[in-house]
Amino acid sequence: MLEFNGKAYLDGAASDPRLLGWMQGSPPPPDKQVRFEDDRFFEFPQIRWALSHMRELCPTTNVWRGEAPPGDLGVVDSAVAAAIDALEFEDATGRRRRFGASHEDVYTDGIVILHRGRRVYERYFGALEPHGPHACFSITKSCVATIAATLLHEGELDEARLVSHYLPEMAGGAYADASVRALLDMQIGVEYSEDYADPAAGVWAYARAGGLRARPRDYSGPRTFYESLLTLRKEGEHGRVFAYKTVNTEVLSWILRRVTRMPLEALISERLWTQLGCEQDAYVTVDSIGVAMGGGGMSASLRDLARFGELMRREGAVGRRQVIPAAVIADIRRGGDPAKFAPAGYTQLAGYSYRNMWWVAHDPLGVFEARGIHGQRLYIAPAADVVIARFSSHPIAANGANDPITMPGFAAVCRLLKD
Repeated sequence: MLEFNGKAYLDGAASDPRLLGWMQGSPPPPDKQVRFEDDRFFEFPQIRWALSHMRELCPTTNVWRGEAPPGDLGVVDSAVAAAIDALEFEDATGRRRRFGASHEDVYTDGIVILHRGRRVYERYFGALEPHGPHACFSITKSCVATIAATLLHEGELDEARLVSHYLPEMAGGAYADASVRALLDMQIGVEYSEDYADPAAGVWAYARAGGLRARPRDYSGPRTFYESLLTLRKEGEHGRVFAYKTVNTEVLSWILRRVTRMPLEALISERLWTQLGCEQDAYVTVDSIGVAMGGGGMSASLRDLARFGELMRREGAVGRRQVIPAAVIADIRRGGDPAKFAPAGYTQLAGYSYRNMWWVAHDPLGVFEARGIHGQRLYIAPAADVVIARFSSHPIAANGANDPITMPGFAAVCRLLKD
C-alpha cells in the first residue's frame, strides 16, 4: 500500500488494471467501465487503464511517423538488464531499494533505458504494450517548445516580441505585454492555478474547455482552448520568477500555428516524428474545433519517446543528420536562471532551472528532463550517455510523490552504466 497525505492506495502490483478487470468483458461490467462522461478516468485506480487508452476516451488527431523504416535501438542484453534490475540504491528518505522492485512503488507502466543509443533495459506493466501509445502529459510541452526554440534559431520567431504581436486577439488579456522568451521559460504572471489536487483549479477549467475533462450539465464556460485563453487575466509581473502553468504552452502553441500556418500535430510530425525513425504514430487530444492540446495532450509509444530523448542527448542529431540545430540543444542544456526558479518551492529539485520548457538539473551528469504529471519522465544524462523514458500512472498527479524514489534510482542507473 502507498500512503500519501493520510490516504492509502493499492500498490503498483495490486492496482494492475488487468488484475482489477478494467474494461474487460463484452461488455465490461458497469463497475469495471472507464468512460469519459463519468469524468472519473483520471481517478485511481481507473487511471492505470486510461493513460494507455486516451484515444478511446477523447477526440484525437494523428501525429504521422512518416514512411521511413524505424531506427534501430538494438536488442536488450539480458545480463545488463538483470544487473540494472538488481541495482540497489538509497531513496530520498534513506530507504534501501532495488531498482527492478521499485517500479511497483512508482506505478510504472513502462520504462526503456538507452546507453549510447542502444537499448539496455525495457520493461512493461499493466495496460501498456511496446507498440501502444501512453499519455505523455507535459512532456508534450518540451516537444512544442523544442520546435519553438528551433523557429527562434531560424528567425521565424523573435523571443523579444510580445505575445500580442503574434496574437492581436490577446492584446487585452493576461499575455498582452508578455514576451515570447518569458512564455518559453514559464515566467508569466497570470491568474491561474496548477494545483491538480484542487477540483476548482484553473488547470481543470482549461481541461474542460479543451475537452479533456467532461463538463457538468449546467456548464456555461469556454468550449475551446482559444476561448479559454482569452478569459485569463494578469497577476503579477512577467519575466520575474518561474511559475509552472500549462496555459503558457497553449499560448505558445497558438503562436506556432499562427506563424507556421500549420496545425500543431503536423509540426510535431514534420519537425520530430518523421525525423526520429519512430515505430508508431503518436496522437494528440483536440478540442471541439480540432485544436491540438499543446500543453499536455500527446500520447506516444515508449520507444519513440526514448528516440526523442536520444535526439536531445546527441545535440539534435539522428545518425549523421542534424534534425535540431546543436545551438538549440546547447541553449536548453545551459538552463535558465536558478534564482528565478528557486521561489517556486520545488524542494526536491534544488539547484534546478527551467529553459525552453525543459527542467535542467545543473548537476555533474548534465541532466535535463521533460516531466509530466502522474510520473511521466524523459531523463537525459549526457555525461553518462544515458536516456531514460518512463510512463507511469501514479495515483498522485504531482511528481513530488514519486521523485524521492525516481531521482535517486535514475542517478544510480547512470552511475552503473557510466562505470
